[in-house]
Amino acid sequence: MINFRSIFCSLGFIAAGLLVSCNNARNEEIPVIDNEDVPELTEKKNMYLDIEIDSLSREVYSFKKGDNLGSILRKFDVNGDVIEKLRTKSKDIFDVTKFKAGNSYSILTDLNTGFAQYMVYERSKRDHVIFDLRDSLHVYNYEKDVTFKPSYAGAQINSSLWNAINRNGYSIELSDRLSEIYAWQIDFFGIAKGDNFKVLYEESFIDDSVRVEVTDIKGAIFRHHDKEYYAIPFVQDSIVEYFDENGDNLRKAFLKAPLKYSRISSTFSHARRHPILKIVRPHHGVDYAAPVGTPVRTIGDGVITKKAFQAGGAGYYLKVKHNANYETTYMHLSKFANGIKEGTRVTQGQVIGYVGSSGGSTGPHLDFRVHFQGKPINPLKMESPKAEPIAAELRDSFNIVKDRVIEELKKIEI
Repeated sequence: MINFRSIFCSLGFIAAGLLVSCNNARNEEIPVIDNEDVPELTEKKNMYLDIEIDSLSREVYSFKKGDNLGSILRKFDVNGDVIEKLRTKSKDIFDVTKFKAGNSYSILTDLNTGFAQYMVYERSKRDHVIFDLRDSLHVYNYEKDVTFKPSYAGAQINSSLWNAINRNGYSIELSDRLSEIYAWQIDFFGIAKGDNFKVLYEESFIDDSVRVEVTDIKGAIFRHHDKEYYAIPFVQDSIVEYFDENGDNLRKAFLKAPLKYSRISSTFSHARRHPILKIVRPHHGVDYAAPVGTPVRTIGDGVITKKAFQAGGAGYYLKVKHNANYETTYMHLSKFANGIKEGTRVTQGQVIGYVGSSGGSTGPHLDFRVHFQGKPINPLKMESPKAEPIAAELRDSFNIVKDRVIEELKKIEI
């Protein structure tokens, strides 16, 4: 038979805030509780952001092209004077000419009168602008609380990194983040079937369930052409950088490619049949086929030495001098990036132009060229100097981080 008395005795119970032992439960008198000592139960209020909505009705809409504060609020019988006052009150809070088509907004109306009480504009999943339409009229920003959660991903690659991440339901941002970290080691235009990756990362969430973004990469391993590339994050000189298992910096003087995503349509050659002229001549560059408008990035720090147009040839093109030895050329652009002119100093990864088909071109692509000491070299075979490795005095600390990251990566199954 189950001994309920022994179960209660083992668990104990609380009466009037006093712990009563089972041994004395029969003999000890239970104190009388004064009603004044009982806390009053409060009914939980229904909230939307910081607005109590028990007496309100909320409808969600989407901004359309041409919508503005006035055109929206007039649909809900808000008069012109109120709209103008809201415009004035919002000047230091939010520019009401910056509403974006596609963004959501909510109208909260009084259940009894049907009058609009609030308009809430969703600038992002986290950031909101609240227009209080009640007597006082008030405009203010509201930020939802953000929580951070560790996560992991791993997958085999059949076609591309993007497809592998998308197919497995991971955040697409991982593709960008990994391509940035491994930009110096892996040619993402040459991803091979059978390549794979594992990654530890952190994501931010709103309301504990709405994913916002990938906030940090905590470690990764990328297997490419049967070689493993580790990425171990470590702080050196107050900057978080990524290192391989030997403590060598993944960052190098030059990126592997000037575009994030595209395909190579023509390689470096000393004798290529020209697609327009139909003659055989050298093609001392790599052609990256990509849609018009795709951002073109400089592969390294340097100075713009040439910004020009060549009809029937390079079209709109740029030259960047990186140091005494290296110069790169970016051809057939549709346009240059804002602020780019001869003499402009640029940094690695900076957008300097956009893919086009200007000049002598049969379709949208970037003709990318590298010269070393004035002579053309194959960009795909260029060796780039590495950045600073782990300092000797930080080696022990790095090894502790490295061992922990590698151990966690081993737990991820593909």
